[in-house]
Amino acid sequence: MAERKPRTDSLRNRTRLLEKAKLAFSEKGSGASLEEIARAANVGIGTLYRHFPTRDALIEAVYRQESEQLVGAATELAKTHDPLPALRAWMLLFVDFIGTKQGMSEALNSIVGGTSDLYSASSSHAKEAFEKLIARAVKSGEIHLTIDPLDLLRSLAGVANINAGPNWKRNAKRLVDILLEGVRIRD
Repeated sequence: MAERKPRTDSLRNRTRLLEKAKLAFSEKGSGASLEEIARAANVGIGTLYRHFPTRDALIEAVYRQESEQLVGAATELAKTHDPLPALRAWMLLFVDFIGTKQGMSEALNSIVGGTSDLYSASSSHAKEAFEKLIARAVKSGEIHLTIDPLDLLRSLAGVANINAGPNWKRNAKRLVDILLEGVRIRD
């Protein structure tokens, strides 16, 4: 028997639940109420539990979605942008991803059994996406990289993880341009 596709309203509910959960976990950490998340998504608590049977399942789904969007963005940016602008745009998205991860850190740390498998999978995919964008920019002749590409990503992660003050994200995004300026080839 063929597997049935999810209904459109079910997919819409799942999407809204993930959006509202991301906001709630970012604002309230592990103290975010599942009932509040369901209410904010305009669904009943039963609908939330049908999609995410446990709090941990919801937290993990939010994190996975954010990771998948970051990785998927690399492919889309490579299709629609020249190499250096694609790399820059992805690095800016990476700063946003770090911000979401930091906002959710308390909720992520509350997952029973830890987050090492969750982080390991997302880190591996993000590194691959970044390395493809770097290779494309090097091949185009726009940048010259004498360091391990992951060192550039680690530098960005370090900058973004500072998260100090109300303007941390703007400052981290400004540093993307500084990092890229350091590897750009001059005529």
